[in-house]
Amino acid sequence: MSQSAAASGPVPVPSRDQPPASVYGPWAWLRANLFSSWWSTALSLLLGYLILRGAWGFFSWGILHAVWTVPDGANGPDTAACQAVKGVGACWAVVEEKFRFIIFGRYPYESQWRPALCVAIFIGLYIISSMRRFWRLKLLYIWIAALIVIGVLMWGGILGMEYVPQDSWGGLPITLILSTFGLAFAFPLAVAVALGRRSTKLPAVKMLCVLYVELIRGVPLISLLFMASVMFPLFMPEGVNIDKLLRAQIAFILFAGAYLAEVVRGGLQSLPKGQGEAADALGLPYWQKTGFIILPQALRMVIPPLVNTFIGFFKDTSLVLIIGIMDLLTAGKTALAEPVWQAYSAEVYILLAVIYFCFCYSMSRYSRNLERLLSRNRNR
Repeated sequence: MSQSAAASGPVPVPSRDQPPASVYGPWAWLRANLFSSWWSTALSLLLGYLILRGAWGFFSWGILHAVWTVPDGANGPDTAACQAVKGVGACWAVVEEKFRFIIFGRYPYESQWRPALCVAIFIGLYIISSMRRFWRLKLLYIWIAALIVIGVLMWGGILGMEYVPQDSWGGLPITLILSTFGLAFAFPLAVAVALGRRSTKLPAVKMLCVLYVELIRGVPLISLLFMASVMFPLFMPEGVNIDKLLRAQIAFILFAGAYLAEVVRGGLQSLPKGQGEAADALGLPYWQKTGFIILPQALRMVIPPLVNTFIGFFKDTSLVLIIGIMDLLTAGKTALAEPVWQAYSAEVYILLAVIYFCFCYSMSRYSRNLERLLSRNRNR
């Protein structure tokens, strides 16, 4: 070491508490994924330009030149302002005018606080059910109590509330009722069918489970809804009439149960045989082996396809329009039946898309977080 270097003291070494930005961090990610080569850079710039142009176009149409409200005229809403910006700006006045009808359907206007409260209860139930500290028997009691409250609010007839028949229900509450009850009853049915299909000691039960799954999966959901709405009442005794919404709910439960059963069966088949053999060696009975060892591992492995089925089932509730039940999508279409608003359907469908996206994206994000949490606990 030279005298000049010794006189100047030790050379400071840069701290390595944080990795260098050239290796880790946002700039490194951009260089590795978007600008790793000339053609990747060109494609990234082109896509970025198209995204920015599309975002600016939507901003200009949906916000900058949009019409948010219109005055009331002698013959209804005066849409002259919307017609003046047609093709250039959105007319969100249709959402303002028809929002309550889209969300609550033909439910009496003065009583729409009741389905609004039901929607809030449903969302609260979803949030509580997503928290692991509530995964106890008390969660079942919470669901039972909440569903009773929802039934009382929707029907009324007691506590001074006006009775509202199911024919007047519609909008978002119908979508949540069909999807929530459908999944709540279809999942235990699916587990039972999946276990029955794998049974080796009960061939009759296995045959019935196979027949059920193949029959339901072999026909479209529309056929089941038509059968429930048109054919099923013909087999009922004279004077016995089951509500149309209940018949549609049963069809959804049977349909979802068959598809979920195959997902659960795939998880059961993916487990090594040693898991069951080890439980048998410990002397555990069948139900303890299945409930404490087999099923938890199987369900953990099929969380992504389960949630994928849940999301598809939630969107399939819109098919009830063919049997005259006004779900969220049907209420949106009906709101556009008024001639003055028929030219502004894009705004209504954007609102419906946002609502569906919020629910489906929430399910997707929760499933990813749950899968990550369970995988981390399993690897400890």
